[in-house]
Amino acid sequence: MTEPSHYLADTPLILGMMRLLDHPELTAPARLADWIRARLDEGLSVYDHADIYGDTQCEQAFGAALASDPGLRQQLRVITKAGIVPAGRDLSRWHTKHYRAEADYLTTAVDRALARLQLEQIDTFLIHRPDPLMRADDTLMALERAVDAGKIRQIGVSNFLPEQWRWLQRHTRLPLACNQSELSLGHTGAVFDGTLEAHLSDGLRWLAWSPLGGGALADALPRDLLAAAKEETGLCETGLAIAWLRQLPGAPIPVLGSMRSSRIQAALAGTRCTLPRPLWYALLEAVRQHPVA
Repeated sequence: MTEPSHYLADTPLILGMMRLLDHPELTAPARLADWIRARLDEGLSVYDHADIYGDTQCEQAFGAALASDPGLRQQLRVITKAGIVPAGRDLSRWHTKHYRAEADYLTTAVDRALARLQLEQIDTFLIHRPDPLMRADDTLMALERAVDAGKIRQIGVSNFLPEQWRWLQRHTRLPLACNQSELSLGHTGAVFDGTLEAHLSDGLRWLAWSPLGGGALADALPRDLLAAAKEETGLCETGLAIAWLRQLPGAPIPVLGSMRSSRIQAALAGTRCTLPRPLWYALLEAVRQHPVA
C-alpha cells in the first residue's frame, strides 16, 4: 500500500471553513486570499471543507480566493468531505436527510469539489458519515480510481467507529489517512472506550472537530481553576482546551471552527504548551464534574 502523506503530521491546527459565510467581510476573493496568506505566515496550511458547508458556497468562496491569488495553491493543503444530503437538498418526494456513499455519487462529488475549489487535486477526501447502505468494494474502487487519476492525494473517513473504518480498509489497497470525529475536553468518551487506541493501532490520524466543545468549555471550567491554570501556563481557556487535546497520545489535530485571528492565536499558543499532568486531570475532572476513578 502507498503510505499516506505526512503533511497532517506537520500541522498543529487545521482551519475549518464551515463558518466562512458567517464572516461576510471575508467572502470577497481578495479579502479571503489575504486572510489565507496571513494564516500561512503563521504556519497554518491545512483547510477543512465539506460540500454541505454553506450548501457548497464555502468551497466556492475558497476557490475564488485561490483563483485571485494563484500562488496560494502550492502553499496549502485542502481536505474536503461528501456523503451527507440535507433534507433541503433531497430532490425526492421524501425530503429526508440521508447519507450517500455510492461509487457514482462520490465520483461526481469529487469532480464537483475540484471545480468549486478551483484545484487540480484534493489533498484528502473523506467520506463524511458512515452509510449503512454503502457497498464498500464499489465505493473504494471508485476512490482508488480518483487517486490513480490524480484527483485525490489520499482518502480518509469522518465520524466512523473503528469497526466501520476497518471494514472499509479491508476493501482497498489505499491506507486510510485519518478519521475526523468529535473530540474535546467536553466530549471525552472516545478517550476511555478504546477508540483512541484504535486510531493509534490502525495508524489513523485523529482530526478532532469541535475541539473547543462548541464554545461551552469556558462556562464549564470554574473561574478559580482557570485563573490558576493561566497563572501557571499563560493560557486562556481556548489554549488550555487545545493543549489538553494535543497532549493525548497521537496528538489529535484540532479542526478549529473559528476564523477570528485572536482565537486562532490562542489555539496556537495551546499547541506549544505541555500541561502538568495534575492540571490535565484537574481540567478533566472539572468538566466531567466528578473525580477521576
